[in-house]
Amino acid sequence: MSLNKSMHPRNRYKDKPPDFAYLASKYPEFQQHVNTSLSGRAVVNFKEPEAVRALTCTLLKEDFGLTIEIPLERLIPTVPLRLNYIHWVEDLIDGQKQPRRGIDIGTGASCIYPLLGATMNGWYFLATEVDDICFDYATRNVEQNRLSDLVKVVKVPQKTLLMDALKEETEIVYDFCMCNPPFFANQLEAKGVNSRNARRPPPSSVNTGGVTEIMAEGGELEFVKRIIHDSLQLKKRLRWYSCMLGKKCSLAPLKEELRKQGVPKVTHTEFCQGRTMRWALAWSFYDDVIVPSPPSKKRKLEKARKPLSFTLPQVALKELQIRARALGCTGCHPADAITTLLEKTLTELRVLHKRVPCREQEQSLLLTAVENTWIHGRQKRREQTRQLRELPRAPQGAVVAAATSTPPLSQNKREDPSQQSADQRPPAEHIGNGSPPAESVLVESHAAGGAEKEILEKIAAERIETEPGACPAKTCWPKDSPAAASEPPLKPSGSLGSVEHFLFKCLLNVLHEDSNAVIELHWVEGHNKDLMNQLCTFLRNTLLKSVANS
Repeated sequence: MSLNKSMHPRNRYKDKPPDFAYLASKYPEFQQHVNTSLSGRAVVNFKEPEAVRALTCTLLKEDFGLTIEIPLERLIPTVPLRLNYIHWVEDLIDGQKQPRRGIDIGTGASCIYPLLGATMNGWYFLATEVDDICFDYATRNVEQNRLSDLVKVVKVPQKTLLMDALKEETEIVYDFCMCNPPFFANQLEAKGVNSRNARRPPPSSVNTGGVTEIMAEGGELEFVKRIIHDSLQLKKRLRWYSCMLGKKCSLAPLKEELRKQGVPKVTHTEFCQGRTMRWALAWSFYDDVIVPSPPSKKRKLEKARKPLSFTLPQVALKELQIRARALGCTGCHPADAITTLLEKTLTELRVLHKRVPCREQEQSLLLTAVENTWIHGRQKRREQTRQLRELPRAPQGAVVAAATSTPPLSQNKREDPSQQSADQRPPAEHIGNGSPPAESVLVESHAAGGAEKEILEKIAAERIETEPGACPAKTCWPKDSPAAASEPPLKPSGSLGSVEHFLFKCLLNVLHEDSNAVIELHWVEGHNKDLMNQLCTFLRNTLLKSVANS
């Protein structure tokens, strides 16, 4: 799933991803790597190094006027990710366009951070590199873009980070340093062995890079600890030290290391782009720096709270209202009609449902699914029909004899269900595990305790807050169930009741927006969100099918 909406707010690709078709029409060298999908979209195969390189070079040329060369055997950077890092450094140093001095540790063949920082903000960069091939390409890329007055590429000895690079510049105070540490500790990690959750899908793009770019002794954790060690000696020679991390699990131990060393200012962030996430850590020994707040849980909460939904177009609402009136719906608003039809379907599915308070011109139902009755419904009905056909039929004479020999009810005492022995009653643990009659499930849940009371009160408090015009709560049961006979369905009936075994609970909202009806399903609790997705699809298909068949 794309994470582009969580990009840095100033990232130019946040709301406007690259248009591959346009770029292909403008740049012939990129066009050969663009294919057309079955749906007609222009796509790029990110598992081909040549295609990834062509995209990076094309974006830098189109959006920043930069012309660069990158060998295939060295790391090929992705532009949106590098932009996220640049913008976060802007936040750290509290200035986007002011002349600033930075250090790029291990600049790579592309020299992308210095080129972007110099082009966008006029920053001065000291770019260090240990690899001969990367150093040559980085130097050439700086020169051909005429940025030698802002970017200085220096060759440093192996395993050098900051100390050796700054030993000759004792008077200069740098505003920041940036670094993409080698993520992996060995070849196995680089290939994804023992370093990737088995449940995660494989990477969507190819992993390029030289040995010094992707691997280091101890991986990124030990590499960044070496930068922390250098910073403890340099301290205020740099206002901000920062590193990007490829693994979230590296963040906590590095923050703990900074805490142990008494570093006063520490912060971190997330870089979200495409299907890739990265993390960044920054620290400072200055007391006057402005520390950006770490990312909140807002993005994760929004993702968790995002409901399943589908829309019923205006052309379908008229027919649905006619069908709802035939079922006894007296409400004139489309939400009332849709809710009536949904209640009928939910009752047939044996899904417990109860109306809860809602805003005007809306309807809300709290659903409790105790068994999966919406999957393979057609197959189940066919099986039931087949079994009925195969049942042996009694001779007609036997049926007549049985009918004439049956005594009247008045002469035959009916056994009281309450007097049944324990082994004759359906066990409570069958609920949610087997297929008991709907009435037994509904009556038991209706008479049990009120575990949903807290949920209902919370929903009412969050969504209504005693708003005028709120709809009364009501529980919907099958018409012939004992619960329906014991109390009117339109009156409040207290809590829905506790069901010990259930698949999931969700809140269903029926809204009227722009002449259309929108049905939303909000997850409350349960074991499997896929089941709620299946139910949502079933309800949508049922409503649309009823319109199509009319």
